[in-house]
Parts: sequence; structure tokens; C-alpha cells
Amino acid sequence: MTAVADVAATVPERHYTHHDGRGVTPHRSNPVVIHREITTLDVREGMNVIEYGTGSGYSGAVIAGIVGNTGHVTSLDIDAYLARWAGLIHHERGVHNIRCHVADGTAGFPKLAPFDRMVSWCTPPLLPKAWVDQVVDGGLIVAPLPIAPLPNLTVVAKIRAVGGAPVVEEVFTGGYIEATTSPKDNLDLPGRWVDWENRVPSPSWISLAWRDRDDHRNTGAQTALGLLTKDAYTEPYQGSMLDWPSWRTFAAAQADPQLTMAGLRPDLWAIGHSTPSAAAVLQQDGLILADRADSPSLATLRTWLTAWEDAARPAPETYNPTLIRSLDGWDLRLTR
Repeated sequence: MTAVADVAATVPERHYTHHDGRGVTPHRSNPVVIHREITTLDVREGMNVIEYGTGSGYSGAVIAGIVGNTGHVTSLDIDAYLARWAGLIHHERGVHNIRCHVADGTAGFPKLAPFDRMVSWCTPPLLPKAWVDQVVDGGLIVAPLPIAPLPNLTVVAKIRAVGGAPVVEEVFTGGYIEATTSPKDNLDLPGRWVDWENRVPSPSWISLAWRDRDDHRNTGAQTALGLLTKDAYTEPYQGSMLDWPSWRTFAAAQADPQLTMAGLRPDLWAIGHSTPSAAAVLQQDGLILADRADSPSLATLRTWLTAWEDAARPAPETYNPTLIRSLDGWDLRLTR
């Protein structure tokens, strides 16, 4: 941590995030979390490092300071405005061992591979095969990864490439904006896996783990969202103050095919259970919403919550991570 802290002390974070010429960068992470991820990445002098998600440019500047003049940093962002401004700010500060490129980070950057270290400040739909192919044997990847095919159900994983295959060494609480194929302009709506969205009379959306069983008109998603937004039954969660990172990880680890996530208000996420005729979710504010008091989905949600409390609200770090191979990469799943 000392190397990261020492270098970070020399990088003017606010100069990057609130630059007079560019303005405030909305796509930015807490510096404390940035320092944690870079520390986990074990960056050293002379390394060839790539980051996905340039953002303000601050994270790249810290990494560039650690690798020094004998190392190099490649920074990718899908947003040309962010990438170009970050490059200019680096140049203004005399940081010449980093280059920012406009590119889809999920494809990596083969022309400058292999990389000793990779870090991502945005969440891909799975661990891309291109990333594993472009890291040296024994190299590290630190990235947020989904633990279910729903938005915002993520952990940050420390992954080592061993013989061309990824091995998860550690997972911990965290998550970043979804990696998308174009710049994201609506930060209230997930960038992936939204199965139905309403914009009137007020914004709301829903995401279903059972989307493959819905019809082409998304009838199930429409129905489930309607059940939660029109005269829904409500009750307060009776447990103590909600530990959202623990609860969302536990819910995802159930691997239940009826798992559901929703945003019934722009500033609140909700997780629960749904079917084509029933729905129940627990919001971040501790309010439970369901289609009716005797809803089968509500009964299932209560069962999950009881199991979560009985397990003493486990931290994400206590789960066993497994990478499941697919055509384009690896899905990360957690079990206890």
C-alpha cells in the first residue's frame, strides 16, 4: 500500500476529476477504492499495464507513477471525450508513459499485449477471453464481474493467469459502471440486462434472470414490473438495518432462475423473485413490495431473507468463487 499511497500523494486527484477545461467528470470512482484496486493489482516499476475505463484519468496517472519511466500504461475508454481529455491532462502534467485510446475495452488491446497487469473500472458481462489471452503467464487481472445475469450484482475479483487459464485468488465487495459499446449517458438506468422500462408516469425498470423464457414481447417483464408499480402490497423488512452488499451477494448466490432486480425509483435498487404472475422485491431502503400479501414470490423472498439472516449476513469475501467457461470467456459464480 505504501507505494500506491506515496505516488497518489503526488497526483492531484481533483485536477483530473474537476478540470477547468473539461468540467466535472461524472464517470469517476472514489479514490480510496481506486487505491485499493491498484494495491490488489500489485503494480511494480517497469511493468506494462492496461486499464479499461479511462474516466477522469486519475487512476491511470497513479499507475503511471508506479511503473515509472521504464514501464508503460495503456488506457482505454469507449467515450472519446473522456479519453482525449485525460490524454491532454497527462500531457499537461508531463506524464509521458501513458497513452489513452478510444476503444471497446472488452476486446483488450492486442497490439500492445502481452500485459503484466490489467485493471478494469467498468464491468464486462463476463471475464472476456481476450483479457486472459493478452496477459502474461502469472499476470494479474483485477476487475468487477457479474455474479448473476442481472445488473449491479457484482464483486471485484483478483484473477491470475496460469497456463492460459484464469484462477480467482480473491473476491471482495465492489462494482463499477457497466462496460457498454457506446458512451453511457443515463446513469440511473443499467447499461445491460434491462428487460422492460417505463418512462411514464415515472421511470422504472426490471431485469429477469428468466428472460430466455419470456416471449418476444417481453410480456413477463412487463407484467412483473406492473405488479410492483401499480397498487403493490408493501411491508417493512423486519430485520435490522439492511446490509445491501451482503444481501445482494447472497441473493445472487442462490442461482435461482426466478431471481429479479428492479429499479422502481431512480435512486433505489431492489432484488427479489418473480414469475409470469407474481413478484416481490426488497428495496435498498428496507421496503418490501409484492403483488399481494399472499404472493408466492413474497413467500420465496421471505425464505431467502431468513436464510440470509441465519447465515449471519455473510460478507462477499467469504464465498467460494467459480469461473464457468463459455464461448466468449468465463462467467463468475459464487457458492457457500
